[in-house]
Amino acid sequence: MMKSHARNSRQQSPVSGRGRVLALTVALVAVIAGVSVWFSQRNSSADASVSANLPAAKSGPAAADGTGGDTGQLTALDKVFLTKVRQAGLWEMPAGRLAQTHASSEAIKRAGMHLLEGHSKLDELDREDSAALNVPIPDQASAEQQGWVAQLKKAQGRDFDQLFVDLLRASHGKIFITIGEVRATTKNTLIRRLATQANNTVQDHMDVLEDTGLVKDSTLDNVASTVPK
Repeated sequence: MMKSHARNSRQQSPVSGRGRVLALTVALVAVIAGVSVWFSQRNSSADASVSANLPAAKSGPAAADGTGGDTGQLTALDKVFLTKVRQAGLWEMPAGRLAQTHASSEAIKRAGMHLLEGHSKLDELDREDSAALNVPIPDQASAEQQGWVAQLKKAQGRDFDQLFVDLLRASHGKIFITIGEVRATTKNTLIRRLATQANNTVQDHMDVLEDTGLVKDSTLDNVASTVPK
């Protein structure tokens, strides 16, 4: 009987050993889980503390009084510039469309397409800035500009080509002078951006108009006469 009991004890000892190992493993897992939870809570508290001390992001809406808010003070010239850009598009886009049906030269038609594309984008930006800065802009071209469109509607072929270049190269040259003054002096970031875009657009339009070979010295003299002395 004693031998049999000894054998049973030896047979049960491996099982008891595995039980102790399992118990230790469970305890170790519990400790690791507790430490993980502690670190997670500590990190969350730290993140909340840091977030609470971060400065709030600045919003950049324009002031309702048209001063430009955080974008910089508006001048009288800045406001005039918004109007001039708007009115330029209101007559030059119709002129560009007329070039597609009234012109005899492919170079004129190409120039007309540049007018349409360039002023479409510029007009959109101008209207956005007008709304942001709370500065009203007109919905129609000036009386003089409307008269130019009326002249173009009556012209055909080579007569249209020359009139198109005469009118548009002169107007682009004059506004180019204003753009330079605005870009050099404005304190308003939106106006500065608009002037930069307008500069690029008008430069492109003068280039394609000059590519037609129809720009006359008298037209350039007309522009020169408007330069402030």
